[in-house]
Amino acid sequence: MRPAVLRRNAVLSAFSVIFFRFSSATFSQSTIPAIAKYFGTKGRYEEVNPYLIDDILSVNKSLSKPPSSDCRAIHLTAVIRHGTRFPTSKNIRKIKNLHSLVINEAKDTHTWLRDIKTNWEMWYTEDMDGKLVEKGRDDHRHLAVRLATSFPTLISKDNFQNNRMKFITSSKHRCVDSVEAFQEGLHRLWNIKDTSYSHENNDNLMRFFDQCKKFIENVENNKTALQEVDLFKSSDEMKKLQRRIADRLEIPHNHMTTDMLEAAFFLCSYEFSIKSLNSPWCNLFDEADAQVLEYKNDLKQYWKRGYGHDINRKSSCTLFHDLFRRLDQAAYDFKFGHVTEAVTVQVGHAETLLPLLSLMGFFRDETQLTASNFHQQQGRTFRTSKIVPYAANLVFVLYECGEGLRLQFLLNEKPMTFPTIEQSAPLYRKVRNHYSDLLNGCNFEKECELSKMNRRNTEL
Repeated sequence: MRPAVLRRNAVLSAFSVIFFRFSSATFSQSTIPAIAKYFGTKGRYEEVNPYLIDDILSVNKSLSKPPSSDCRAIHLTAVIRHGTRFPTSKNIRKIKNLHSLVINEAKDTHTWLRDIKTNWEMWYTEDMDGKLVEKGRDDHRHLAVRLATSFPTLISKDNFQNNRMKFITSSKHRCVDSVEAFQEGLHRLWNIKDTSYSHENNDNLMRFFDQCKKFIENVENNKTALQEVDLFKSSDEMKKLQRRIADRLEIPHNHMTTDMLEAAFFLCSYEFSIKSLNSPWCNLFDEADAQVLEYKNDLKQYWKRGYGHDINRKSSCTLFHDLFRRLDQAAYDFKFGHVTEAVTVQVGHAETLLPLLSLMGFFRDETQLTASNFHQQQGRTFRTSKIVPYAANLVFVLYECGEGLRLQFLLNEKPMTFPTIEQSAPLYRKVRNHYSDLLNGCNFEKECELSKMNRRNTEL
């Protein structure tokens, strides 16, 4: 046994060297902006798991160990967000406007401002429009290796080559490129020379929100659905922040709009996540500023993808049922001695993960997030910076144990307990019983159907 372990460690060590060539100097602590942990859905995965900064292939085996020594993993389903991407064309236009404002109006009394005005070039172009960057490919290559290290009997070369691993993705290019990078990571780990990758595009599963008419009418296209976000934009906290940033730039207060604020904050996050730079743009904000903008972004996710409106959660019914169908099938197959689908890897968006987590009851605060309770919500659990950074992942592992099947859930490679269930890996039947109302109901067609009243009046 020990020679095999040594050989495996040698392979991983060599693999680590190869990967660090792809990510030269990506993980230096000195390049991390002080506000990096507040970037929300535009944050790096490494801020959620800081130990990866020193060793990107590091795995804490104690966190992914079986529930007990007599347990054996029989199935794994992972729902993963795409890796680091470029800004969307909409945000690139905002960044361009911000840059013009700073170049034409900001004073250069600060060294970092002079750096922006003389050295920083507007390098983002609209054709980038949310495409995966090389760091995003690394996100998935590295994650594939870490998960294979954590669950070697499931994410194995044998299962991979014998089609017992299934790959599903959203049709968006950043997701397709991510799932291919995940497979590339496994190819390199196991020294598989074949460079062809296979996957299934399934937007019904991974972009269910686009298929849900009720969500589109009542939330996506409803101007009142995000009124708490709009109220926060005009709150005292945001007005004070606009004045502070305008003063730092020495421009008229009315020229620093909320769009400009957000563009500057996002620009700091993009420069860091894409290029590993502690950009001079980051000097515009201190920690208190970043907390305000993080809350504004969390409000948007809460009311558009989380607990704000019931249809946000219910739109994920299809993905929820698909998850338990796979677990049920693995449990059934196991009775007959052979699980045909050992692993399912599904790649989607933050908008895929957040509704599913909310449907299952994770990160639900006692009090709703609103425009008026920013100060009371500093200890909130619904914090997208910690939940859905780039390459965020939900991993469900089904174990065969002496007393029956158990289900372990990990978020971003850390074990989580199911709501109201204290055990870290409870009996699978207990989990199914906990979600019985959703399993017996939560019909996507019914939940997403527009009533006649909805058709006449889409105001909430």
